[in-house]
Amino acid sequence: MKKPLILLFSIIALTTLLPLAGNAQGGKKKDEVEVKCPSGIDHGAWDKLLKKYVDEKGLVNYTALKASQADMSAFDGYLKQFAAKADKPAEGMELAAALTNAYNAIAVRTVLQSYPMESIHEAKKPFEAKDWTIGGAKVSLNDIENATLRPLLKYRAHSVLVCAARSCPPLQRTAYAAESFEAQSDKAYTVWLAREDLNKFMPGEKKAEISEVFKWFKADFEKSLSVPKVIAQYGPPAAKELTEDGKQFETSYLSYNWGLNDQGEHGRSYSKINLIFDNLD
Repeated sequence: MKKPLILLFSIIALTTLLPLAGNAQGGKKKDEVEVKCPSGIDHGAWDKLLKKYVDEKGLVNYTALKASQADMSAFDGYLKQFAAKADKPAEGMELAAALTNAYNAIAVRTVLQSYPMESIHEAKKPFEAKDWTIGGAKVSLNDIENATLRPLLKYRAHSVLVCAARSCPPLQRTAYAAESFEAQSDKAYTVWLAREDLNKFMPGEKKAEISEVFKWFKADFEKSLSVPKVIAQYGPPAAKELTEDGKQFETSYLSYNWGLNDQGEHGRSYSKINLIFDNLD
């Protein structure tokens, strides 16, 4: 009886989890559309929320934020700015900063809608659902990421977009701005790669254990800045030693933890089995 059960769970895991990585490896899906964003959005409210409710590890105090009517109102007011039709659309780094902030804010707001929860995957199709209005159109998180920011930013997209999971790059405590976007994305890489729970570099063993993000989005890095070069440029001293003079090293990937990036207990015990069942619908 054990073998059929193991086989069943293996099939479920493969059919459920592969799409999570499959879309990353390829381009955008047919139903994913480029997002037009109004120019001139004020990100001050989002910046204040980040400073108040996000800690140095990039974890969010969802409990306190949800309990504050004033801050929830300010949060929703911030997101409403994106809804207007983009008669004068943002471009370049303004678009990059605005949609990065929108993505991260929408991920947090998605969690708050059903909080307490153990993972953003407990929400119904959190990345696919076109539940958010930007530029006068209904869009999804995948529209923002896959159809807009990945083509625009290539490797830079992956240090700044935070999907509310514990294995995501840490959520930064400052809103992104057009005039400083590249420097901020550089800092986000530096912070992310320095976290030993998210990326490990072992020059003595000629090994690196890095985030699965680098595997899922390998094509984006190959088109812009390769993974070894990202590690060499942004990594901590151990990473620089590992990659100096073009040294060869073995790469493996740390299992991605989709548990909620919560300052409290929520998400700490979220497992692969939980993820499988949350994606069965």
